[in-house]
Amino acid sequence: METTALVLAYVGVALMVGLAGVASSIGTAITGQASVGAMKKNGGAFGSYMILSALPGSQGLYGFVCFFLVQKGLTDPTMVQGAAIFGAGLLVGLVNIAASIYQAKVCANGIAAIGNGHDVMGKTLILAAFPELYAILTVAATYLIATLDGVNLF
Repeated sequence: METTALVLAYVGVALMVGLAGVASSIGTAITGQASVGAMKKNGGAFGSYMILSALPGSQGLYGFVCFFLVQKGLTDPTMVQGAAIFGAGLLVGLVNIAASIYQAKVCANGIAAIGNGHDVMGKTLILAAFPELYAILTVAATYLIATLDGVNLF
């Protein structure tokens, strides 16, 4: 067992799960704040506020899913496996932070508009799906990294 490979793998998982979790915390806080402000004007649309507030929370789940994709590499990894897990962790962490924050901004604007009486729930959901796509792609990329020749985490 190579210690450097193990350290790389564990740091990668920490970035993967930790940064994705931080991303969801930030994103849901942004939308939650917008919801509280919007409820002052239009308390009857709480269901819409709640749905839009929850969307940026999905990035934390993607980080956790990616952890399961690389979990086998946390037991006696080769240097290639350790580096692959580190790279996947960095990818997942950074992309999910950006996706969650910018998705939260889209949702927060939709929440504010709904609070002002505009019927934009469906359109906001559609626009919020665009940053979500890039978060989902990190799961696909992690799977592809885990199945590369020489990495073989499955």
